[in-house]
Amino acid sequence: MTALTDRTDDRWDDGLIARSRPRTSEDDWPADGDEEGDEALVRAVSGAGSDGGKAPAPPLSPEAQALRVRLEAMRQLIGLSRTRILDGKSLAEAGRVLDEAAARRGLSAQHTVVAIAGATGSGKSTLFNSLAGVQISETGLRRPTTAAPIACSWSDGAAGLLDRLEIPGRLRRRPRETSEAEALRGMVLVDLPDLDSAVAAHRDHVDRVLALVDAVVWVVDPEKYADAVLHERYLRPLAGHAEVTFVVLNQVDRLPGEAADLVLDDLRRLLDDDGIALGEHGEPGATVIGISALTGEGVGELREMLGQFTQEKGAATRRISADVDKAAARLRPLYVADGHAGPEIGETARAEFEDRLAEAVGAFAAGLAAERAWRRNAGKACGTPWLRLWRWYESRRAPRSLAGLAALAAIGRSQTAFEPPVEEEVTARQRVEQAVRTVADEAVLGLPDPWAQAVRETAVRGAEGLPQALDEIAVTLGSAVAVPSVRPPRPSWWPAAVLAQAAMTLLQIFGGLWLAGQIVGVLPPNLMPPVLLMVAGIIGGPLVEWACSIGARGPARRYGQDAERRLRQAAAGCGRARVLEPVAAELLRYREVREQYATVAKLSTTRQ
Repeated sequence: MTALTDRTDDRWDDGLIARSRPRTSEDDWPADGDEEGDEALVRAVSGAGSDGGKAPAPPLSPEAQALRVRLEAMRQLIGLSRTRILDGKSLAEAGRVLDEAAARRGLSAQHTVVAIAGATGSGKSTLFNSLAGVQISETGLRRPTTAAPIACSWSDGAAGLLDRLEIPGRLRRRPRETSEAEALRGMVLVDLPDLDSAVAAHRDHVDRVLALVDAVVWVVDPEKYADAVLHERYLRPLAGHAEVTFVVLNQVDRLPGEAADLVLDDLRRLLDDDGIALGEHGEPGATVIGISALTGEGVGELREMLGQFTQEKGAATRRISADVDKAAARLRPLYVADGHAGPEIGETARAEFEDRLAEAVGAFAAGLAAERAWRRNAGKACGTPWLRLWRWYESRRAPRSLAGLAALAAIGRSQTAFEPPVEEEVTARQRVEQAVRTVADEAVLGLPDPWAQAVRETAVRGAEGLPQALDEIAVTLGSAVAVPSVRPPRPSWWPAAVLAQAAMTLLQIFGGLWLAGQIVGVLPPNLMPPVLLMVAGIIGGPLVEWACSIGARGPARRYGQDAERRLRQAAAGCGRARVLEPVAAELLRYREVREQYATVAKLSTTRQ
């Protein structure tokens, strides 16, 4: 609390402005040491102004434009990832960064909010008062001294920022109007409670405000600069915020000789171990300086640094960029893995998948059956009539034999809607499942675990009805190509072969009739011509049939291959529609979010 909160004019009842009033009695005079504070005319920061705490938005700097691109990419990244099985906690943290970034960017860009944080007894309140040039924050031996955040603004228009920090009007102050104060115009300085306070509410104040300010001045003392709470709970997790971090070693007046330099060197070593980049030799990073807030040593140099830092008006952008970097690092396991950047289903995996589906529907066997059926039709058309009569006779007497009975049983089974045996059905289903697992494993190579799981689940969902669909294809298209109900296409030489076979048959008939006429005495005896005709017909018929069978091999093979190809294409089309295309769509979605993540994960802007 402040030492001057009770010095308000009764006419000002809004709780926002604290003013000095004429001393009318002896009690009104300040105690020893308070004259400077009373003369400073300490005032609270009011929210007056047409902008209500907001300033007109200036033209965006290149850093701010790059940040806008990253924030938009993060927004799209979260939107595309919410329906996936991802780490909800990391996405929620990224969403919080977006919300806080939007809230900060909607407020004054002309102000820089700097928090002073430190452990008990580090002297942060003394430094706060020294920078303000007036006694604002209470100091003393009692701990904790600062119970709630106190703000001091060097210019108007910061009410919205302080409302966001939930700092009430009674704890908002203005510094002494001096030439040194003009250098800090635009800065809003916040004195925080002790970060190691025994009161939990004080630590909650610290954690809440540190998550919202643009920059932090960490005040340490020679005794507790290596405190584990400071380094493990605050500095190390905020290592990526080095560009908006000031580390001040206070109370150097207590160190004799070169001890201050030795402590500063050790402090830099500890910060380096925490992963905090140090802004040395013109490089961007944290600023480390030794001061004495009590004697004023180094305070002017720190005020100059803060003034330059405030005038750059880029602290908010750098702070948000660091928050985005931290969120991107946390999201990295969800979008990046040790694999190729563009996972996809390769041509080899697609071919193997289609081969397994073709095996499941029996495409190769159906092609062989279609080839045999074509050759059988060719034999019927080009074979000798006597052979056809013999086959007809065998078919008539077949039921009287065991082979015929087995054939009838097979025909009966084939007429029951082509129901496959249970073992074959199980084997086909296993082949389909194995094909789906194989292609899914190929697709998830190089994917992070959450997206790999999403791709596998997509493949499994698509494969739920795949065996039934393949069974339908096997029953309809497979039976049609294996046992065609219409005559298959015939080559150009087929009519000539049929005519040649008919001529051989006619020669046999004509020779037989001629010979019979000679035997019965109707025709004059001359055995040689009819015998030669009969022999030519008897030998020529099988020769024509043999030649036709040789000539039919090529067309029959092509017909079988065409039947196999049609069945294979049908099975592959079914597999593509149900498995490959959904998996490819999931991979495309991953590539989209990977591109967005690549935009989000760019290096943060650096302070020149």
